[in-house]
Amino acid sequence: QVQLVESGGGLVQAGDSLRLSCTASGFTFSSYVIGWFRQAPGKEREFVAAISRSGGDTYYADSVKGRFTISRDNAKNTVYLHMNGLKPEDTAVYSCAARPRIALTTSTTDYSKWGQGTQVTVSS
Repeated sequence: QVQLVESGGGLVQAGDSLRLSCTASGFTFSSYVIGWFRQAPGKEREFVAAISRSGGDTYYADSVKGRFTISRDNAKNTVYLHMNGLKPEDTAVYSCAARPRIALTTSTTDYSKWGQGTQVTVSS
């Protein structure tokens, strides 16, 4: 059974840090690009960050560049999103997704496997 399970969300104050995890099972994790997306209430899902299959390449949305870091551990079938300097506008449900291609992309339609998401709430 193919699964992506996110964890690590929570309620924090502005300026705090969180580390989200995305653990995969049921497919060859190291063959997939992994992306993080987020969706705030009343808004469309938006791209946050993506990482290549080896972990050597990463790409970030401008809104999180310099504050968030994506990394992966293929031995643990896990991708991480380290979030520093959190702002109230980062409040959203964060989901990870897998893409069986080489290129890093920002479109939700390019990703075929999705997790259920984890809530991140940042208070001011």
